[in-house]
Amino acid sequence: MPQLKLYLKIISITYFLEDTNLSITADIVEKIIKDNHIFNNVVLVLKLRVIKALLKSNMFIIWFNIWDVQSGSRAKGLVNRCFNMSNYIATI
Repeated sequence: MPQLKLYLKIISITYFLEDTNLSITADIVEKIIKDNHIFNNVVLVLKLRVIKALLKSNMFIIWFNIWDVQSGSRAKGLVNRCFNMSNYIATI
């Protein structure tokens, strides 16, 4: 079945994870995503991109690409879903 490459983003993330004192990196976020059940059927296309929301802000946006079927069912299952990232609740 043909597949599409879709772009999604995770919002409401601060630069430091409180319980670990680690700064957000693509590798840390990818590990969290792989361990979370809402991403079970999701295949990442490329490495995640962590981008600062505003120049003087400590909030970041994480962009990621997934493979999806033409109906977009995997993306629909993720949009507006929340999950825990350290002590924060992230929204897709």
